[in-house]
Amino acid sequence: MESSQGETNLDILIFFHDGFYYFCHFIFIITMSTNRRVLEKMSDHELEQYIQPESRFVPEAVMYAAEILKSRGRSFTEEENARINSVVSGIKNEATDIHPDYKKVANIFYLCGALGIASMIWTYEQFNTPLGWFIGTAVIAFTFALGYFAGKGNQLVRYFIIISFALGCFGLPFIPITLKTDPVLGVLNIIQILLQIWAIIVLLRIPGSKKAETSI
Repeated sequence: MESSQGETNLDILIFFHDGFYYFCHFIFIITMSTNRRVLEKMSDHELEQYIQPESRFVPEAVMYAAEILKSRGRSFTEEENARINSVVSGIKNEATDIHPDYKKVANIFYLCGALGIASMIWTYEQFNTPLGWFIGTAVIAFTFALGYFAGKGNQLVRYFIIISFALGCFGLPFIPITLKTDPVLGVLNIIQILLQIWAIIVLLRIPGSKKAETSI
């Protein structure tokens, strides 16, 4: 009876941990991506604000706004074309300047996502509710999303990876219990933890951009 109660408490703790993990990554996604579909719903007048010289919108948003306006028949002056082309070339140069270690971190998290899928398959009997499947799938999806943004060289990704790892540390005391009850799952969890530590070490060794350095 006590063993059953302990397993129930462990499942509840894991449930809330994974739920909070999912929530953090959800916030991460919606704050770090520019949604073109949102811009497509805007009026021409609203989009015009994006391409003004004094615009403070992110370069991706300016580029999308210009593309949408152009598709609606808007013609640009030479000055506007030069300014927009400068923004677009800046985005391309940013992509080519990505530190190679970001790609390494991306591959590490893709591997973590694959191990997460393996863990779900191995313990599929525990996912006996739609909510359980949803949370498990969401956590894996956002693990892959972290890899995607790391591969794009987004410097903010390091903070979200460190925060998510710190939250995951609350589950470390349960690793020995998992190893006893399910050795395969325990080993998979340990490998994921080691991979995340490796990713954090690689991230911390990546120098900040000049833009970040000048803003400090």
